[in-house]
Amino acid sequence: MPRQARLDAPGTLHHVMVRGIERTTIFRDDRDRADFVARLAGLAEHGALSVYAWALLPNHAHVLLRTGPRPLARSMRSLLTGYAGAFNRRHKRVGHLFQNRYRSIVVEEEPYLLELVRYLHLNPLRAKVVTGLRALDRYPWSGHSALLGNVPRPWQDTRTILSQFGPTPRRAWTAYRAFVADGSPQGHRRDLQGGGLLRSLGGWGGLTALRRGRETYLGDARVLGSSDFVEQLQREAASPFPPPPAWSLETLRARVCAHVGTTPAALQGGGRLPAVTRARAGIAYLWVEFLGRPGRPLGPGLGLHPAAVYPAARRGAAGAREWEKLLVKRGKTT
Repeated sequence: MPRQARLDAPGTLHHVMVRGIERTTIFRDDRDRADFVARLAGLAEHGALSVYAWALLPNHAHVLLRTGPRPLARSMRSLLTGYAGAFNRRHKRVGHLFQNRYRSIVVEEEPYLLELVRYLHLNPLRAKVVTGLRALDRYPWSGHSALLGNVPRPWQDTRTILSQFGPTPRRAWTAYRAFVADGSPQGHRRDLQGGGLLRSLGGWGGLTALRRGRETYLGDARVLGSSDFVEQLQREAASPFPPPPAWSLETLRARVCAHVGTTPAALQGGGRLPAVTRARAGIAYLWVEFLGRPGRPLGPGLGLHPAAVYPAARRGAAGAREWEKLLVKRGKTT
């Protein structure tokens, strides 16, 4: 059975889950966890997405996020491919790290945003990674400690969540902490796992019974939301993002070089002048991350070993807005 296409559009709220292949551990130590968080932070800092909640468990991770102008698939490819490569090198491992594709569920903001923030942040407690709520309050590998102000995470959008709990930080922290404590006895909640109305009505049987009435109800395993929300998503899913510009490598290389004040010939000379290094990073980022093209064939044209292209693309992500603005400013070129 073919996989369903992902639902995505700018500003869409997603609950994203990634799991280790065959339940393998994807976070062996704090260095792994810090690497994953740094990569997620980089995406948030560069405007690719906004992060409201997240939790790292030994063999899986959860993130509640809102997409920016870049499709979720492009951001997740950058996050997971980069992390898996670094993990395998660090632990002298080969092969796939993650199980199939990541899973993403589109979420209707009301009434699910705050429920999911609480549910995701209670994952370490349910999994017995921490011993109680007090330990969870300072657990550094979830967004809960950031929402309480205990672990600084300036890249995490805490303001959006805390603003719904109180007008001042202290009152918001107190109310949010009480909200999480109230949810701790709930355990595993299938009604927050995707399918939305379909799950809450008891599966297709319950949905069929409702459809005998005057109203039509829609369910979709990719969606957590009402029937109207599912219908709206299905209408809007045909072309949610504009396609990336069809740039040739030669044109891309020439214009980035002109922007930073160097030449394409200088890239192939192996030099490490600041302008040359910036140009390589910008071209690699745009080609690999923005346009989604394979990185290894790019190496010779940049004067880099093929394996060095992806690290260069990650460095280029630090100037994502500058490089992407350059493409938009220049318009489409073939």
